[in-house]
Amino acid sequence: MTFTAFVLLMTTPAWLALPRAERSGIAEAAFATAFPDDTVRLRYFDAEAFSGRVSDVAMLQAASPEAYYLAVERLRDTPLFTVPYFRIVEIIPAFEDGFQAFEARQDSGTVSATRG
Repeated sequence: MTFTAFVLLMTTPAWLALPRAERSGIAEAAFATAFPDDTVRLRYFDAEAFSGRVSDVAMLQAASPEAYYLAVERLRDTPLFTVPYFRIVEIIPAFEDGFQAFEARQDSGTVSATRG
């Protein structure tokens, strides 16, 4: 199952005060640090024209929650979060097509409930 996290973000005034070219450079460097290989994929969506709560949504897809976690730790050490230029509003973790994986395992008898 593919692990996906939707990270809801809000820009800070410090980010908006920067020239657009500088913003691009900071973001590119941060993403290169946080995502040095293909273990985690990033898709980025602008939401500020439609929401007062969040300005951006990052969709991170990883082969495992651990790969996601390590990438987020690297990302949090970049100026995007240390200055901060962004703040995290909410993180929504999910498994893509998780119900299908559950049903396939349930049909094959590999899903079991344990009681403690």
